[in-house]
Amino acid sequence: MGNSLTLDFDNIEEMPLKDFSEKAYLDYSMYVILDRALPNIGDGLKPVQRRIIYAMSELGLRATSKHKKSARTIGDVLGKFHPHGDSACYEAMVLMAQSFSYRYPLVDGQGNWGSPDDPKSFAAMRYTEARLAAFAQLLLSEIGHGTVDWVSNFDGTLQEPAILPARVPNVLLNGVSGIAVGMATDIPPHNLRELVDACITLLDTPTATLAQIMKSVKGPDYPTEAEIITPRKEIQRVYKTGLGSIRMRAKYEQESGGIVITALPHQVSGSKVQMQIGQQMQAKKLPMVDDLRDESDHENPTRLVIIPKSNRVDGDDLMKHLFATTDLERTYRVNMNVIGLDGRPTVKNLVTMLQEWLTYRTDTVVRRLEHRLEKINTRLRLLKGYLIAHLNIDEVIKIIRTNDKPKPVLITRFKISEEQAEAILDLKLRNLAKLEEMKIRAEQKELKSEKDDLETTLGSKSRLKTLIKKELKADAEEFGDDRKSPIVTRDAAQAIDESDLISSDPVTIVLSEKGWVRSAKGHEVDPQNMNYKSGDGYKASVQGKSNQLAIFLDSTGRAFSVPAHTLPSARGVGEPLSGRVNVTSGASVVGVMMGDMEDLYLLMSDAGYGYVGKLEDMVTKNKSGKRVLSVPKEATAIQPAKIDNYDEQWVMAVSSTGNVVVVELKDLPIMPKGKGIKIINISSKKFKTREEYMSTASCLFDGESVTLYSGKRKKTLSPEQVDEYVSERGLRGRKLPKGYRNVEFIEVHSLDEEEE
Repeated sequence: MGNSLTLDFDNIEEMPLKDFSEKAYLDYSMYVILDRALPNIGDGLKPVQRRIIYAMSELGLRATSKHKKSARTIGDVLGKFHPHGDSACYEAMVLMAQSFSYRYPLVDGQGNWGSPDDPKSFAAMRYTEARLAAFAQLLLSEIGHGTVDWVSNFDGTLQEPAILPARVPNVLLNGVSGIAVGMATDIPPHNLRELVDACITLLDTPTATLAQIMKSVKGPDYPTEAEIITPRKEIQRVYKTGLGSIRMRAKYEQESGGIVITALPHQVSGSKVQMQIGQQMQAKKLPMVDDLRDESDHENPTRLVIIPKSNRVDGDDLMKHLFATTDLERTYRVNMNVIGLDGRPTVKNLVTMLQEWLTYRTDTVVRRLEHRLEKINTRLRLLKGYLIAHLNIDEVIKIIRTNDKPKPVLITRFKISEEQAEAILDLKLRNLAKLEEMKIRAEQKELKSEKDDLETTLGSKSRLKTLIKKELKADAEEFGDDRKSPIVTRDAAQAIDESDLISSDPVTIVLSEKGWVRSAKGHEVDPQNMNYKSGDGYKASVQGKSNQLAIFLDSTGRAFSVPAHTLPSARGVGEPLSGRVNVTSGASVVGVMMGDMEDLYLLMSDAGYGYVGKLEDMVTKNKSGKRVLSVPKEATAIQPAKIDNYDEQWVMAVSSTGNVVVVELKDLPIMPKGKGIKIINISSKKFKTREEYMSTASCLFDGESVTLYSGKRKKTLSPEQVDEYVSERGLRGRKLPKGYRNVEFIEVHSLDEEEE
């Protein structure tokens, strides 16, 4: 064996794992918050954006220079300032070049930089070229004027600016979004002219209120002509708290029978909107739309054309539906979280943000003026030395020629500073002739005048404010533009009810004994003579419209809702209802109901109990149904009966032993759910053995006749004969004649039929 490795544990710091983990995570969190995800209020940039802009300026990629390969820029950024992934860095650069992403782009790209339809469809950095946009000079023009603090880059070999000296409030101009650890930011973009007006208002009136500021800043201004429909009060609330949301809606116009969408909300893809509308058309949820076309081109970047089926379709109502169901209307979160001048991340309201930026701008301007003043003072001292040399040129030359170390001799002889003596000695002999006294004195005069102005400005708050206002106005004049996103008042989007989207055609819903269901067109059908599967037969049917719900009742008293237009055609034998809803295990479907939501039905159990229920109380989206009828033990629900007039109709109920009662319908209560009350008295002893139960019941008007079907036999009762069975509710009633007591169902003949 070779030499064994000995470990020295003496110089290792010990720390509990809990403390180490906590410290490491906090350090990471603060790094992500301060150095990655959140913008600085001063220049409105995240570190990666700032480094890209600075690296491009160092490469000489000004707005007037030629474009350079993006890979060259990204290489410089990664190698010198930002040691992270190249794809993420390039994506940050692309974002700053997209006019549909940035309100005022900072990068001028050449090549494929993505499209509004797919912002991430940009070409690789080896194919694209870039330079700084003209607007970027508002962030960089003062960088060499002593306005910024410089910090070491990641390896300590270079210096980079801590913050760029922004001449405008870029943090609000282009907006920013980012996710840090435990916090996020979403600042919407704004209009330069509006923000400059607000800044000038604050400079003139430092105590200006939000209402005064909002006379200038109406709201966010996105890089799209889509409409901002957030009410002014809500926008004011967003600006007051720094939190909230902004809602945008696509812009459209109606022309020659079609609806043309000309502007989409910020970052909304036209192809996605097309897909969303197309899906609704395929699902038959947009029957009023005939066609959808994309006619976008270079002249019309957004032009989606919707063709209605007829000129009777209300275009505004259709668009309200699309606003509610597609990305044609979109909400944007606002969370104005920035790193303030104190270095802390804070959610700030609009007034505070502008005030703090103006503080930063004022400090920047003061630093710039002081830097310029220092340069002037240095130059004036040198000019004074040059003037002395000019006036004593022969003596200066003699001292330089006769002394090994002329600098101290010059200082002593002419009482000048070391800096001035050094400047005189650095002059080339041929330049001495150019030192004309008049030129020196003219430059001195000009610089002294500028020095006086600078000192006056630095010593006067009002003159400093005037200078800042003047510069802001000049920048707004050069780079400002009109608002792109109009702020308008619109009605709320409202999705069209699905039943309104479906054509209202007459249909007959047919239910078989084994629970198979189908929908036949029209009301002139004979459901009893339809084809049924072997061993199956007719159970029940109901007439209604295709845009209504078919409500089924099972033997346990649960109701199930199914849109009628989704049921299979009556050309076949239908399909089992159990494939659509979860019918209770062991139960059977006993009936079907249909109509307007206010329509009434008589719900009953064969124990002789029942009540009147509204259809709206039976509707449910739950596939497992909704219990509407409480069925006593050993009983089962029976087929519901349609009610036409609650106050004027009667109920004829028949037991399995042939007992009949005819009672007033209004004696039964209208209830949302329950067991109901006794309609006919059933012997409890015989009911337990199922020797007696209520077999069927129906509703009829006074004066109507009925036919009772008992197997293959039937018996018709005239209105006078029906009257013989009228009794009080809850009695056993009178028996039918022998041979007709096993009644399976009752057919009521309307008064119109009687007249015929």
